[in-house]
Amino acid sequence: MGPPAQDPHAVHTFEELVKRQRAADATQAQAQVEQLRDQYGPPAREPSSEQQTATYETAWRAWRDLARDVQAAVTEYAKDEGQARNEVEASVKKAARQATEDSS
Repeated sequence: MGPPAQDPHAVHTFEELVKRQRAADATQAQAQVEQLRDQYGPPAREPSSEQQTATYETAWRAWRDLARDVQAAVTEYAKDEGQARNEVEASVKKAARQATEDSS
């Protein structure tokens, strides 16, 4: 038998977490959610059509799924490193923002 298969979603370094956070922050899904929110306006102001609601919910789910994957990776990393999850999350978000600002 060969070595055990590695989980392709496993995170092994802080840098990988930062890359995942940057990807989630800059996704097409996030841009689409924000565009639809601007286009349709606040839902409390006037009701959306069924198509608008379905389109928005699909985009929101895609963005939420990416964010959930980042959160799971942060939790796993914090556990593996024996660090507080909230501290890892704050550090990852700060590093992701800094990396984005540096590349602008």
